[in-house]
Amino acid sequence: MADDLSAVGRFLFEAGTLKHSRRTGWWMAGVRDPESVAEHSWRTALLASVIAELEGADPARAALMAVWHDSQETRTGDVNHLGKKYTPAADPRAVTADQTEGMPPGLAALVRGLVGEYEAKESPEAVCARDADKLECLIQGVEYREQGYAHAQRWIDNSRDRLVTPTARSLADEVLRQGSLDWLRVAIGEEKA
Repeated sequence: MADDLSAVGRFLFEAGTLKHSRRTGWWMAGVRDPESVAEHSWRTALLASVIAELEGADPARAALMAVWHDSQETRTGDVNHLGKKYTPAADPRAVTADQTEGMPPGLAALVRGLVGEYEAKESPEAVCARDADKLECLIQGVEYREQGYAHAQRWIDNSRDRLVTPTARSLADEVLRQGSLDWLRVAIGEEKA
């Protein structure tokens, strides 16, 4: 490989900071140790692939967009909904351009294209990835609510209201009918599927 990978190496360390960056909106719901941005992005990518497949879109592309959707937060932090009222939002495309500066051109173009497509909200894959982001928040809210954080209900309701695709809306309804440990009861044979 003739390309200089030093910028890629730096970014890999930068991306690792998302494992320690907390999703700050949950603090307003009283959650003491909320999920990290990286944890959120992992389940969002999984959900994006599920939603896209069921919607007839490209599950791999939707999942890849979801992987990159919050990568800019290494530089901007996770600004919650209230904070956005007071702080001008950084353009994720501009942040991504800075993050990918010096990377091999094909890689930089891929990442910039994914973020741009996600932000444009137009392709079926972007719509599915954006729904996955909201559905992940809803699921996390259900888990926090079950842990005793009653204020998480606001995040559950807001996330449900913002879903667009029929699949994401149906999945949300199904998740809201279940408990977060129903999967375990079925897996060990206490309940039928």
